[in-house]
Amino acid sequence: MTHPIRYARLGYAHLQVTDLAATAHFYEKLVGLKLEQDKDGEMWLRCSDKPYDIILTQGDIAGIAGVGFELENDAELDKAFAHVDACGYAPAWNDDNQLSCRLLDRAFRFNNPDTGLTLEYYVGQAIARQPFTPQLAKIERLGHVVLNVRSYAKAHKFWVEDLGFAISDHVPGRIAFLRCWPNPLHHSFALLEGEKDGLNHINFMVTDIDDIGIGMNRFKKAKVPIVFGPGRHLPSTSIFLYFLDPDGMTAEYSFGMEEITEQAERPPRALEPKPEVLDTWGSIADPRFGKTGVIVGANE
Repeated sequence: MTHPIRYARLGYAHLQVTDLAATAHFYEKLVGLKLEQDKDGEMWLRCSDKPYDIILTQGDIAGIAGVGFELENDAELDKAFAHVDACGYAPAWNDDNQLSCRLLDRAFRFNNPDTGLTLEYYVGQAIARQPFTPQLAKIERLGHVVLNVRSYAKAHKFWVEDLGFAISDHVPGRIAFLRCWPNPLHHSFALLEGEKDGLNHINFMVTDIDDIGIGMNRFKKAKVPIVFGPGRHLPSTSIFLYFLDPDGMTAEYSFGMEEITEQAERPPRALEPKPEVLDTWGSIADPRFGKTGVIVGANE
């Protein structure tokens, strides 16, 4: 497969929430992110050396409003703009005010026409004023975003065929674990066939397996619903724990993940549609898992 775009990493997830203060408190005081900024209707939380990994804004309904991806360099950004334009997705360059507000050198935005999700591709994001110092959990990055999609075929065309994300593993026609090629992480994005388009979950990767167990007990004491795990995913080998934020949207801690380098790529594995794909330890997901969170701006 050819890859028309070279990605550096998943940059951020923009969530719309119904109680801005309560959600920011949850992600800072219970999950372990750092509140970096609160102005102009946005709250920034981070778990890396960047100024934001999660952007929160207020709205009437909870969901995902956008996803940002950092590309390798200026030349890749220009190439990506031309490619996305040729695909018919009408990209638009960010103006100076948009760049200044998000601390970016250059960026453009476009929408997935099937779901309405806004994507932002960028380079030259500023470094945070101070290093991120883990407090509650040794979070090293925003790991991935996973969407529920009504049409797996349309989603596959958009993300894989048009945008050049690489499949690491898949349950054909139902689930795809996607790399921001050539970023080596097993998946920074994933698609799950479902009854409606929406957010399935966001993920935070930790560097210590103890953070899974300690986090589970911290969430239990705070009466945060745990909706799946602890367990181990078959495809990525990650150990996981899923829990709900104040709006009922699903978030995840995970420890460990396969890395697939550009120099030693393996072909994607086709997995059987069975429960062990999601958890080799045999836990059963709560019915609330991955069910809350619209795509903000979607056409109903």
